[in-house]
Amino acid sequence: MTTPASTAASTAPANDTASGSLLTALLPEGWPQPRGYANGMAGSGRFVLTGGQVGWTPDGRFSSDFVEQIRQTLENVVAVVGAAGGGPEHIARLTWYVTDIDAYRACLKDLGPAYRSVMGKNFPAMAVVQVLALVEPEAMVEIEGTAILPE
Repeated sequence: MTTPASTAASTAPANDTASGSLLTALLPEGWPQPRGYANGMAGSGRFVLTGGQVGWTPDGRFSSDFVEQIRQTLENVVAVVGAAGGGPEHIARLTWYVTDIDAYRACLKDLGPAYRSVMGKNFPAMAVVQVLALVEPEAMVEIEGTAILPE
C-alpha cells in the first residue's frame, strides 16, 4: 500500500536511546528540518504532565531578566518530571506562554545556550503563545510540559 506524500512521515530518534528516552521526532515528508523544536513526537511509556511552571526559584523569587526566567522555568519543569523519575530527555512537548512575544524574539541568541543548559539537545514539540498576563504578576513566562517515561 502506498502512502500519499502529504501524510508520509519520516521519523528520527530525538534522543540517545541509551539515556532511557524512547521518543522519536516526527517529520512529514518534504518538510524542512525544524531548528530548536520538533513538529511532533512519538513514544510509549508512562506519561507525566506538568502544570504550568513559572520562573521562580524554590524560595519564590523571580529574576527580572527574561532569559533567566525562562531558564528557571525550564529547571522547574524538569524538577517536576524528575519527581516522577524522568529527565529532560523524556520531555516530549512544551507549551510556552509569554507575556511579551517581542522580548522572546529579541532574546533568541541568548535563549539557545540557556535552553541547552537545562534541556541539553532535547528539542521536543513546542508552541509559544503570547498571553496578556500570568497569575503571578512577576512572571514573564509559564511553561507546561508533557513527558513520556519508560515503563
